[in-house]
Amino acid sequence: MAEKVTYASYLDLDRILAAQHPASDAHDELLFIIVHQASELWLKLCLHELTAARAAIEADNLRPAFKMLARVARAQQQLIQSWDVLSTMTPHDYSAIRPHLGASSGFQSAQYRMMEFMLGGRDGKHIKLHKGNEDWAERLETECGRASLYDAAIRLLARRGFDIDPDLLSREPASPYVHNASVEAAWAAIYRDPQAHWDLYELAEKLVDLEYHFQRWRFGHLKTVERIIGFKRGTGGTPGVPYLEGVLKQAFFPELLSVRTAI
Repeated sequence: MAEKVTYASYLDLDRILAAQHPASDAHDELLFIIVHQASELWLKLCLHELTAARAAIEADNLRPAFKMLARVARAQQQLIQSWDVLSTMTPHDYSAIRPHLGASSGFQSAQYRMMEFMLGGRDGKHIKLHKGNEDWAERLETECGRASLYDAAIRLLARRGFDIDPDLLSREPASPYVHNASVEAAWAAIYRDPQAHWDLYELAEKLVDLEYHFQRWRFGHLKTVERIIGFKRGTGGTPGVPYLEGVLKQAFFPELLSVRTAI
């Protein structure tokens, strides 16, 4: 009965607030857990909105997609700000927690990897990391077999009459995306005359927002790790800061960056 629903029952707060299980007596471990749990909830929302936005773009129904993509960008701001909270942890504070983390690492976040895959940053070698993590390996494999958000946008450009390289349109979606001159030319035409292509112009800017906020999130991650552990290796075996510096150079929508030089 609806009248029996309470704030706590609707939000399932009993389970949420009981989901923090510190493995040590360290004061800052609760902070560490909550920041990462909250980030996973924001990622869940991002995936929900990106799934619907991609479907809207594929249906050439852009106005709802704009709202969804704008919401993802706002959620990304929450993810970015979480680094400000976590960075209040000092190296001494983290050293009390690290022995209890084992091989666990944010690198193992399946939802983060799914968001990368949905945007078009796909590397199949990451899928095996999620074997045994419920059905995430299968979900990531399925995602690799379908058009990414950017693929959907490029196919829409082709349907709208822009001359897109046919080989690009028929490429295997699991293969890495590389810069394509025909896509840059299409975006350049849109940016040179936004009044004639207003909805595509707005789509381009919404995608740029996603790229911008994702890179700000990556940079925040890099600087927080650098501040807390320096250049030590990550708990999951990653190189730590050098790895994070490398991913900063990876772009999801390369033509939307290069077109700014071209026009």
